[in-house]
Amino acid sequence: MSESIYERPQVVVIGGGPAGLTAAYELVLRDLHPVVLEQQAVVGGLARTESYRGFHFDMGGHRFFTKVAEIEAIWRRVLGDDFVRRPRLSRIFYDGRFFHYPLRPWNALAGLGPWQSALVAISYLRWQLMPYHEEETFEQWVTNRFGRRLFRTFFKTYTEKVWGVSCSELKAEWAAQRIKDLSLRTAVLNMFMRPQTTIKTLIEEFDYPRLGPGMMWNAVRVAVERGGGVVRTGSEVAAIGRDGQRIQHVVIATNGTRETLTGTHFISSMPITELVARLDPPAPPDVRAAAEQLTYRDFLTVCLIVGKADLFPDNWIYIHDPAVRVGRIQNFKNWSPDMVPDRGKTSLGLEYFCSEGDDLWCMPDADLIELGKREIAHIGLADAEDVVDGCVTRVPKAYPVYDARYRQHLDVVRRFVDGLTNLQTIGRNGLHRYNNQDHAMLTGILAVRNLVDDERNDLWSVNTDQEYHEEVRSPEERAVEDALVRIFAKVDRRAFGLALGIVGGLGLFLATLFLVLKGGAHVGPHLALLGQYFPGYHVTSTGSILGLAYGFLASFCVGWGFAVIRNATFFLYEFAIRRRAESGLFGRFLDSI
Repeated sequence: MSESIYERPQVVVIGGGPAGLTAAYELVLRDLHPVVLEQQAVVGGLARTESYRGFHFDMGGHRFFTKVAEIEAIWRRVLGDDFVRRPRLSRIFYDGRFFHYPLRPWNALAGLGPWQSALVAISYLRWQLMPYHEEETFEQWVTNRFGRRLFRTFFKTYTEKVWGVSCSELKAEWAAQRIKDLSLRTAVLNMFMRPQTTIKTLIEEFDYPRLGPGMMWNAVRVAVERGGGVVRTGSEVAAIGRDGQRIQHVVIATNGTRETLTGTHFISSMPITELVARLDPPAPPDVRAAAEQLTYRDFLTVCLIVGKADLFPDNWIYIHDPAVRVGRIQNFKNWSPDMVPDRGKTSLGLEYFCSEGDDLWCMPDADLIELGKREIAHIGLADAEDVVDGCVTRVPKAYPVYDARYRQHLDVVRRFVDGLTNLQTIGRNGLHRYNNQDHAMLTGILAVRNLVDDERNDLWSVNTDQEYHEEVRSPEERAVEDALVRIFAKVDRRAFGLALGIVGGLGLFLATLFLVLKGGAHVGPHLALLGQYFPGYHVTSTGSILGLAYGFLASFCVGWGFAVIRNATFFLYEFAIRRRAESGLFGRFLDSI
């Protein structure tokens, strides 16, 4: 245990979302008493639950699934029987039709039509044969895996609606982080043996708090307070005082009054751009300039209460129709029946991706509700007059944007923040990284270990390093993988032809010489029949030289042809496997938004 723990440090946790509350929960388990400061009136951050007239609304739809055993244990311990298992169903709305995902071949064929489907297949083959050599942008990353036509059909419109930037500007790093675990290896292993791991975005069921994710974080808040911690909502951190490389205190603004709270250690999940902006004295000019270049995507949810018991079976629907501005529609009753107090009604959450200050963000709530009514009618989910009530919730800084230069700017900020000796940043916004809820929680756990146990966990690497997100493979899986790599390895036509040619030529040469040396009344009558195929060949000393040439040429052709056929066969087999696997990848992409 570190020396600082003997001194009973006062830990200030900035942010009452999943990362901050998990850090506080871990601290009280170690008999420390943190103070949690949350700007909003409720805890949960991006995973909070809002309520309106007894209806509960999830800000984005938060499935609870993780590969991290410690996170799963916390969920179970905190919520118990209020943590329920729910079936998953979601679809894509495109061109007036609904598509299942992961994409089902016949459903996609029926929706796109045979001609469009054929063009998609041709485009896919073209980009498999001649892909981009570098994958710098999201457009390049997706095109290499799906072909340009499918990229334009399903990816481009929705992605640009979400992020507000061109796919040619969005970094491939975002896709590589959010859509992982897919490879030909994984697909083939799952065909040959029972998988011992689960791809989290392809699950058919998920766990969910009975009254939404906010129920989980309210329960964690209660556990923190019972353990001696303090959770203060409605408390904005207006300034962060430092002395050189050490944070001394924070200035809190609450209901128009200000107070100063000192601490020995600070854990922050507030947006790192705001953290830099509120330092006193200010950070160096280059750090402030870099932080100002880091951007976010915001969104708002138009919550509509519809006077019908059942509208559609999906948990959520992705809207790829450019004729409407809504990006995704949640059906909260299908997440948990208890989210809706009146069984004769349905509550929908229409998610609009926007930026603070733009026309959508600034639109009056009444106008947004009217927009939502029109758009669900356009899609055909309900009539506008079926909507009996509604409300609007805005969520700022929901998604860190991976634009063309974000990594360069983030590196400058990180070097400075890492130099603050008693501060650790955690969570999605604290690290400016598009982490899932479980990974945000993991950063909170690791930050406490750094503080209490003197560990040196790199919080910035959570959800990037193999340690955190790779599947764990057994020796049997590795053996099968090694065998499959050898099976699918491309056979070099020239090398295989040369090898077989040398063997065939030397074989015929030596066989001819052996028969000549053996002699007899009739020298090699059976081998002499090759003369019918190899003009000029005879079982003689001179014929052995000609046999060497003929044997090499014939065997080379056989080897070369075999390699061509073998490579083509395995290419088609690999192609079929990839298509099956990548249908799942498409669903994983949408889940990651």
